[in-house]
Amino acid sequence: MAIDKVKLYLKPYGKDQAILEFQESSATVELAAQAVGCEPAKIAKTMSFLGKEEGDCILVVTAGDRKIDNSKFKKFFGMKAKMPKGEDVESLTGHAIGGVCPFANPEQANVYLDESLKRFEVIYPAAGSANSALPVTCEELENLSQARSWVDVCREI
Repeated sequence: MAIDKVKLYLKPYGKDQAILEFQESSATVELAAQAVGCEPAKIAKTMSFLGKEEGDCILVVTAGDRKIDNSKFKKFFGMKAKMPKGEDVESLTGHAIGGVCPFANPEQANVYLDESLKRFEVIYPAAGSANSALPVTCEELENLSQARSWVDVCREI
């Protein structure tokens, strides 16, 4: 299971025990907010996009109340935002839909963090399953995810 891979990945950082696991699904922003007990904006959703080269993947982690702005995405990445087919998500990201997260990803998956997250002290990305979350600060997320950079590629929903 991907959550076990994430726990193993987070262990050296001392964060493996901080993962929250729920009885109910947290696969959408709304469900995750209910499970965590926070506002939806504090859910750090990880969106996957095809990279320039075949097999490459761009992961953008953004606040739950934001969506990708196509023109900003194209300006930053130099290409149109194109999501992978559902059956390709797990091979590109290392995680199944609903549990895609910025941890323990394959080498070809590059993580970027959207500026929209910076307004919160604590945010909640998934942790490799459709019923998990990890409370982290933006600084912790940047370090744990080995993010390439902060970006501004989103807009309010």
